[in-house]
Amino acid sequence: MGLTADIDDGPVAIDTSVVVYFIEEDARYLPLIRPLFQQVSEGRRELVTSALTLLEVLVIPYRAGNRSLAERYEDLLTHSRGLRLVDLTRAQLRAAAQLRAATGVKTPDALQMAAALASGCNTFVTNDRRLPSLPGLRVIQLASYL
Repeated sequence: MGLTADIDDGPVAIDTSVVVYFIEEDARYLPLIRPLFQQVSEGRRELVTSALTLLEVLVIPYRAGNRSLAERYEDLLTHSRGLRLVDLTRAQLRAAAQLRAATGVKTPDALQMAAALASGCNTFVTNDRRLPSLPGLRVIQLASYL
């Protein structure tokens, strides 16, 4: 089965890497995630990512002076139907600190996972093998579908 068949109903959280693979059309992962984004464009699925993703995806284009790529990322994250960019709240910061304390995940990962949980996501799609599944949040590794 494919990635989309393995994802539960409801909103799906995506990590920064998924956004990068999609925008930059990564040959390895685009065939896996394109159906997910197709479902979003058809209104059949909602994707969620934290505002941290915007920061993370803009660094390299800004460093390289690639304003066009930076604009593509920002447009996808802020104007796409079915893709929700979640602002980080104080409660989510506290939850991320608790996740870090309990699991040892790095701060950006803890922030992404806290935003996913707060947004009612049951699934978190990433390519970070260090991330544990949590009660109420199943972590799916893209590499496992290659």
